[in-house]
Amino acid sequence: MDAGLLDQYHIDKGRVRASFNRAANTYDAAAVLQKRVREEMLSRLDLVNIKPKAILDAGCGTGHGSFALQKRFSNANIVSLDLAVNMLQQTKLQRPWLQKCLQKMLHQQHLLCADIENLPIASNSMGLVWSNLAIQWCNDLDGAFSELARVLQPEGLLMFSTFGPDTLKELRAATTNGHTHVSRFIDMHDIGDALIRAGFSTPVLDVEHYTLTYDDVKSVMIDLKSIGAHNATAGRARGLQGRGFLQNLVQNYEQFRVAGKLPATFEVVYGHAWKAESKLQLDDGYAPITFKKRP
Repeated sequence: MDAGLLDQYHIDKGRVRASFNRAANTYDAAAVLQKRVREEMLSRLDLVNIKPKAILDAGCGTGHGSFALQKRFSNANIVSLDLAVNMLQQTKLQRPWLQKCLQKMLHQQHLLCADIENLPIASNSMGLVWSNLAIQWCNDLDGAFSELARVLQPEGLLMFSTFGPDTLKELRAATTNGHTHVSRFIDMHDIGDALIRAGFSTPVLDVEHYTLTYDDVKSVMIDLKSIGAHNATAGRARGLQGRGFLQNLVQNYEQFRVAGKLPATFEVVYGHAWKAESKLQLDDGYAPITFKKRP
């Protein structure tokens, strides 16, 4: 891909942090997809026999993944990490609500405001790294995976989800004013290659598509705003968009209406990989598969 085009999709981390800080109070009510993906990831953990003593929830949001992991691995120390401090504050505020089921565990959870691409965490210190729909906010996927590999213990497990290229394809197609309006999401096979380069062994990857439906374009935008998913790319339009842009957006999006509803597609890439004891040189070392749904 052309280097100039890549610059257009460079993510402004300060804008990401500010967006998620603003969305902290509305996030849970709107994060329907995030909850569904989290539950799918948790079901996949049933297939893995591990007993980690330390777990990193990288991009924890309001902490529901951290609490679910703490319930499952009651003796583990949990590090809940997020770029936005207000998300961590929501994680902290939810503790009394979970007091009964986690009373003996709360002292083991640690909150850390930091970037996945630069983790202030000791090397070889985590038995499990978990990341639900957060890696797509990284500019350097190789660097992010290298950091996650660094903090993992040898033979530790990385389990993650992230967005693939079809995500918000309708919104991308409906915006044609020369600016970037949707982030550039990375293909599953390129993600697999990056995992291998970072030293993970035989990554397992698969893709699922989810479609949320809305009455109008305004509802799509409100939902994205409520979960903090603002456009943070370098090529975004600066300042307010004019009435003409909004009219064109609505008109262009209408071509996707089906059965009276407007769709918003999300391509979710699920992956897990083990940290090799030593960095292996592998050819086609990852295996895209499809998990069978439970009856």
